[in-house]
Amino acid sequence: MSKKGENIYKRKDGRWEARYKKGLSPNGKIIYGYCYGKTFKEARQKLEHKKMLMYTGQSDKSAPAPKVFGKYCDEWIYVSKNKLKESTKAKYSSIIEKYLKPAFGEIMPAYISTENVVGFTDRLYSENNLSPKTVRDILAVLRSVLRYVSRFDKSADSIEVYLPKNSRREIRVLTAEEQKLFVEYLTRDMDSFKFGVLFALMTGLRIGEVCALKRCDVSLDERIVRVRGTMQRVKNLSGEGGKTKVIIDSPKSESSEREIPLTSSAYRLCAGFIGDLEPGAFLLTGSAEKFIEPRIMQYHLKKYSLDCGIEGLHFHVLRHTFATRCVEVGFEIKSLSEILGHSSPRITLDRYVHSSIEFKRQNMDKLKDAGL
Repeated sequence: MSKKGENIYKRKDGRWEARYKKGLSPNGKIIYGYCYGKTFKEARQKLEHKKMLMYTGQSDKSAPAPKVFGKYCDEWIYVSKNKLKESTKAKYSSIIEKYLKPAFGEIMPAYISTENVVGFTDRLYSENNLSPKTVRDILAVLRSVLRYVSRFDKSADSIEVYLPKNSRREIRVLTAEEQKLFVEYLTRDMDSFKFGVLFALMTGLRIGEVCALKRCDVSLDERIVRVRGTMQRVKNLSGEGGKTKVIIDSPKSESSEREIPLTSSAYRLCAGFIGDLEPGAFLLTGSAEKFIEPRIMQYHLKKYSLDCGIEGLHFHVLRHTFATRCVEVGFEIKSLSEILGHSSPRITLDRYVHSSIEFKRQNMDKLKDAGL
């Protein structure tokens, strides 16, 4: 059987055969449909006509028919756009294009089963080596699209999506010795990058929150920093001006918009470094037009960690270290939760209250007064 063109073959009987993806078997194998023609051109025309029918939701008899899953994905993003932050929309679009469409895009929902989804989940781990959290994010989008599909195609109701449990990873926290060494390093020959890193360590701010700060967000009179936005690089959905772009959006959640009192050390740091800046200037650059984006800050932090010989150091380690130090000195959990921007104290309790072995030992030592 010879071939001319993508998925179009000449059969031994002289006819041309065009193949297209029609569905999935329970074990995840592709089910193909076929179109035939006396010439290559006829077979290709029939193939294009079949694909058009699938994508537009029509049938050969012009009766309503289910659309392929990829079409539903596009519709779901479109109808959800007013409810999603730009960064969230970019994230979901990336998940759809990178993972969902390659697996299910050209298949009608009736041919997708729970077994297909389980096989898809297994492949995300085995072939893509993704973390449980990333797999959860992908499957959460898949589940949301399927809920949208079920409004029009009831076959989607029977498809179950099982989210894997998030594995609890050990939180990396700077030891007291590492923290002292690192702070001493940052305060020598301080520049904008070192200031941003040290300020994050002193306040528990996320990297995007630090990069988005402007002078007007810090009140030296009140000794407060107000978190109002976050900076991140996202996929450029418009396609104009590059594949990605930097945006400043509202914080991660409503609870992430918060006020954080400055410690004496943080106040002195700010007073000496940003006191004369204009209100609209970015804190890290002193300019209203120029900013430092998160990936540049990450690059400098990596360099600092190498200079100090501190392994496993990234921006979230600074946030974990801040939170852990707060717990160790007896911080009231509700207040700490609000300072970190968590949606509930339970998140703070689960992550930080028993993260330090030294803190556990101190509490165990209290039992000596109870005769144990």
